[in-house]
Amino acid sequence: MTTLDDAAVDRRADALAESIDGLRNRWPRHCAQVVLSRAQRIGLAAVVVLSTPALVCWTTLVLQVVIAAVTVLYAAVIAFRIVLIWAAGRHEHRIRVTDEEARAVPDAELPVYTVLVPAYREPDVIGLLLEQLTALEYPVSRLDIKLLLEADDRETIAAARAAGPGPHVEIVLVPPAPPRTKPKACNYGLQFARGELVTIYDAEDRPEPLQLRRAVVALRRLGPSVVCLQAELGYFNSGQNRITRWFTIDYATWFRSLLPGLAALRMPIPLGGTSNHFRTEALREVGAWDPFNVTEDADLGIRLARLGHRVGVLDSVTLEEANSDFINWVKQRSRWYKGYLVTWLVHMRTPRTTARQLGWRGLVCLNLFVGGTPVTALLNIVFWGMTAVWFVARPAAVEALFLPPFYYLGMVCLVFGNAVVAYLNVLAVRRIDRPDLLGAALLSPVYWAMMSVAAAKAVLQLVLDPSYWEKTTHGLHLARRTP
Repeated sequence: MTTLDDAAVDRRADALAESIDGLRNRWPRHCAQVVLSRAQRIGLAAVVVLSTPALVCWTTLVLQVVIAAVTVLYAAVIAFRIVLIWAAGRHEHRIRVTDEEARAVPDAELPVYTVLVPAYREPDVIGLLLEQLTALEYPVSRLDIKLLLEADDRETIAAARAAGPGPHVEIVLVPPAPPRTKPKACNYGLQFARGELVTIYDAEDRPEPLQLRRAVVALRRLGPSVVCLQAELGYFNSGQNRITRWFTIDYATWFRSLLPGLAALRMPIPLGGTSNHFRTEALREVGAWDPFNVTEDADLGIRLARLGHRVGVLDSVTLEEANSDFINWVKQRSRWYKGYLVTWLVHMRTPRTTARQLGWRGLVCLNLFVGGTPVTALLNIVFWGMTAVWFVARPAAVEALFLPPFYYLGMVCLVFGNAVVAYLNVLAVRRIDRPDLLGAALLSPVYWAMMSVAAAKAVLQLVLDPSYWEKTTHGLHLARRTP
């Protein structure tokens, strides 16, 4: 049995404190420990106090104004996505590094690369993960892999040790202190990182073997202004069922069209939760991840932009496990939506400062892309219900809520907007050369209804427990164990 000396104990205590309080100490206004600032709480209370009597006295007028505002938001979100697709299609905005260029760098000239792998209750897949990491074409002497396991997760710890990790793999036990979130575990592991560059892989990831080498070449080519590269995420079990097919199309649209469009327009890029490659020094300077934000990746992307850093999109794919179970999918998507709402609220605490740091383009992205995505997903089901009631019964009360200009704008959003989104799904199928997914793309309105359910749950959790990390179960593609 190994006994830690006092210095090691102190270092771990300091690392834990830094993993929880580091961002709050450096950039308190950027931390989501308290979701609503004092000014936001006062503003929200003022809106409720002033709107309640107005709603009672002038019900129809107030609802007309609300529906008009929401209709304009819908139109703006749809128009913004069309602009992103147009911008992404004009040129190739993913950073390409050929196999020859990636392998041309001598091993001695490669930097030490830290790979952070947070895992919690993942005994079934941790062995497969270590196999995938072994396949990376990167010299073992330059690899610093940290398996970040919760100290009380005995099954995963036992499975990781049984898998026989090599000397370049270190099992880091994260003390079980709140908040119990992935970003806190990553912050803890970052304190022990030896690499000049650092990336994150999830427990079920299958990264492309040359990805680390490609990131090294790309970051050296782009210069110090680019501090992060986001690799593309895809799914290895896309054909498992209808949900995994929809999920694959969703990701293809996100990583082949929307993120490259943001890069083309020099807008902030909300990062994905894995396969983002950072310059370690820059990551530490900006306070790393927010341990209280359950979509810490998107928040970090916005914060990097606010502090003057750039993010690129790397042409390299990491395959993940697409969620194949409806309940599990809702847990994951509602967590993402909740985190997007938290990110929007945090960065809108000081609108003037945010606008100055991001510029008008960044502010548009923050409101229409980060805030607009979960809000429109939530409102979809409300407007679909109103539309169904209108076509079935044509009640005068519904007709009275839509002023003529906004009625026609709403019809454009309903017909043209939904057609555009469906077309984007078909376009994504073509871009990834998966004609077998065309049927799923045409049935995507069902997937949008699932998104509305997830968004409603996200709003409920935002009120009740904003920092709660709802665990996503991995390994559902594997054959179930026999009792």
